[in-house]
Amino acid sequence: MKPPPRRCALYTRKSSEEGLDQSFNSLDAQHEACEAYIKSQASEGWRALPARYDDGDYSGGSMERPGLKQLLADISLGKIDIVVVYKIDRLTRSLADFARMVELFEQHDVSFVSVTQSFNTTSSMGRLTLNVLLSFAQFEREVTGERIRDKIAASKKKGMWMGGSPPLGYDLPEAGSYALRINKAEAETVRRIFERYLELKSVHALVRDLKEKGIRSKVRTTLKGRTIGGQPFSRGALYHLLRSRVYLGEVPHKDQSHPGLHEAIIDEELFVAVQAQLDENSRRRKATGKSVAGSPLAGRLFDTDGQPMSPTFAHGRSGKLYRYYVSASLQWGAKRDQQDNAPRRVSAATLESRMIKTLTRLLPKQQEDPLKFISRIEIHARYVELLLPNKFIGKIREKLHTGEQVVPDLMHPDQLRLTLP
Repeated sequence: MKPPPRRCALYTRKSSEEGLDQSFNSLDAQHEACEAYIKSQASEGWRALPARYDDGDYSGGSMERPGLKQLLADISLGKIDIVVVYKIDRLTRSLADFARMVELFEQHDVSFVSVTQSFNTTSSMGRLTLNVLLSFAQFEREVTGERIRDKIAASKKKGMWMGGSPPLGYDLPEAGSYALRINKAEAETVRRIFERYLELKSVHALVRDLKEKGIRSKVRTTLKGRTIGGQPFSRGALYHLLRSRVYLGEVPHKDQSHPGLHEAIIDEELFVAVQAQLDENSRRRKATGKSVAGSPLAGRLFDTDGQPMSPTFAHGRSGKLYRYYVSASLQWGAKRDQQDNAPRRVSAATLESRMIKTLTRLLPKQQEDPLKFISRIEIHARYVELLLPNKFIGKIREKLHTGEQVVPDLMHPDQLRLTLP
């Protein structure tokens, strides 16, 4: 008896754009290997679909990939029976993302096959093996990240500038150097901003003053030739600038600051005076009840790129206070890329309320504020990830809703990683 036809979708991915312009590239090689495997299973009714699901220059650490989105959409429409990839890490390098995909596969009776690893998800052993391999893939990615973070921390202790956009007043180091170079014209602007703040004694007034004088944020050109910056200073950007110890010739790292290899722009006397005025204004706002309501997630909230998301606020026309958490790049005045769909600004009240409601449901009954148990929150386009004490993993697993996942965090044995859609 002839077996029923099995519609096979071939998915391919490459992390970088290198070589994609060649007539036969890595995506083509993966596609050819998958096609050959499907032909070997022709007796089982396997047939390759004509549509290609390719993602060139996309990381496997995120699901924000056009080819993958189309693949998942076609699965939801019932157009696919088997997903075929060259290696499992071509589909994803994230255990949480894979768990979500497998759930979708199972809902639509779709099997998953890795050509070079010779197994699929039609059996319990295949699913177990896949999870083990993905755990190691995620472990490798996180170990690499930890190595890089350790190297950056050690280098900053030596005063080196370890990449990133230079602040106003400085240019990037010359080739082979790790010391920021002073931009004389911008350095004069920075000194004037510090001095003008002491005259006005208000960041709000300073924002208006700089806007009237046409003084804007630093203009930068990316490696792809796109110009960013050159925008009027926001309050958040000015607070960061006035608090930055880079202008004292130091290199900050987390909650510490180390003597830098670059020259200072602001002398210590002026810097200390500005800090005292900022602190005084902060105390005055608290005393008059005009301070931003407490932001309990401050210092623990990060966007999808690992940038810290800091608290800020705005007043509506009626005077109502609205609180937000905003990515550091936007706080510094960077212009958002129109193609960037990652959350860079979230409502503080909405996020905090959701976290409290979710943790109250998942955690054992506590006398304490449930938010205190969160050590880190990462905001992604389609999901949120939390790090919590690993001692709660058993209780949390009993109360998970559809789409929620919890796994031990491989890099922090005392922590678990909770994923919320």
